[in-house]
Amino acid sequence: MAEQIKITTEFIKLDALLKFASLVGSGGEAKMLIQDGQVLVNGEVCTMRGKKIRPGDRVSVSGGGEVEVI
Repeated sequence: MAEQIKITTEFIKLDALLKFASLVGSGGEAKMLIQDGQVLVNGEVCTMRGKKIRPGDRVSVSGGGEVEVI
């Protein structure tokens, strides 16, 4: 089951979410994973670092973990 991450804003950018949820250790690591197509948003590969992630979205990193934004 995915870990739930609560945000208090309308959205959070994908790279910031990966850091906030501790799925990556740094912004550079987030950038590389996203560019390499290793990040899924709602089951689809996403290569846009600035993609707006809103409550209800699920984000997973291959070999890493999965979070659901609430």
